[in-house]
Amino acid sequence: MTPTKRLALEDYVSIIDNIDDAVIAINQSGTIILFNPAAQNFTGLSERQALGKIFCDCFQRQESLCDLVRTSLREGRSLSDHEAVTFDAPGHRRKRQLSVSVSPIHSTAGQQQGAIVIMHDLTQVRSLEEAVRHADRLTMVGTMAAGLAHEIKNPLGGIKGAAQLLQMELGEKSDLQEYTSLIIRESERINRIIVELLDLAAPRRNRLEPVNINQLLDEMIRLHRHSGTARHIVFKLLLDPSIPPIYGDSDLLSRLFLNLLKNAWEASFEHTEIIIETRIDGEYYLNVEGSRPTPLVLVRISDRGPGLSRTEMEQVFTPFYTTKDGGSGLGLPICQKIVADHGGLLHFNEHPDGGTIVTVSLPLLRTDRNE
Repeated sequence: MTPTKRLALEDYVSIIDNIDDAVIAINQSGTIILFNPAAQNFTGLSERQALGKIFCDCFQRQESLCDLVRTSLREGRSLSDHEAVTFDAPGHRRKRQLSVSVSPIHSTAGQQQGAIVIMHDLTQVRSLEEAVRHADRLTMVGTMAAGLAHEIKNPLGGIKGAAQLLQMELGEKSDLQEYTSLIIRESERINRIIVELLDLAAPRRNRLEPVNINQLLDEMIRLHRHSGTARHIVFKLLLDPSIPPIYGDSDLLSRLFLNLLKNAWEASFEHTEIIIETRIDGEYYLNVEGSRPTPLVLVRISDRGPGLSRTEMEQVFTPFYTTKDGGSGLGLPICQKIVADHGGLLHFNEHPDGGTIVTVSLPLLRTDRNE
């Protein structure tokens, strides 16, 4: 092999090593012969653990992935699964959703020598698609709310006022007092729903300023700590002190975390703990136009309650959907909108030990970006 060809081969290896997608090459007998760094990151296996091993022995739990590889090796054709293979790699906090393509490798003579597997991470794409769907729902509700709220508020105020006057006319011992009190109470409840709808439709403009997330969460816990005492629920803080201030609206973020902590407390069983954790996301970045990829600050709130079913998990951000008695079903959609307005993402996941994990991802934008 000439020095020129040897350099070209090194270039090929360098290119494959720097590709963000997982690239795995397999010979015709199904043995792994190439395993790039992205593949190691995706699968949790090191190059030493993978090279020389049978592909389907390494990924026994990924039946759909192994079927693609076996079929490509047997039939010599390219196959793909763009519906996303779910990959639960050890050491990763979340399941990866992968788009997989398998293509045969042929020699210059046309003989099949194996196959190449390429995996593309769709986790962030799916999260963004879901965020767009939620935003569409909120826009629809916002349009409806803007048209109806003012029309409802005026007659509602008249109903409440008339009930209050009637209550004043009736004696305290009147049997009708029960009904006037009910009218006033229900009028106030409807008014609260209208106010929440207006918040969802046209929330105030964010007042951006440096916000210390750890300090804000510590203050929220102080407000909630006494609530957990009666039910023996402990709030445990695992805060990364190295996280710098983020650029956000402290009032809206306080409202966000108060709501999420209240939900966690209400869902938790007695004699359990709620874990609040902050850290920098080491897996994903936010691409902001005109600047380098921006890291994300993760805030995870884990409770030990009954958890959410798959159907409930899919509906948590749907306006008016609630699992609480007397709930309006607008709290979480408003939380989702606050996070979206900050350029972040809000996720609900099942806790492996029972309960629910809520993850808020907020971009770590520089606080001096307008200076």
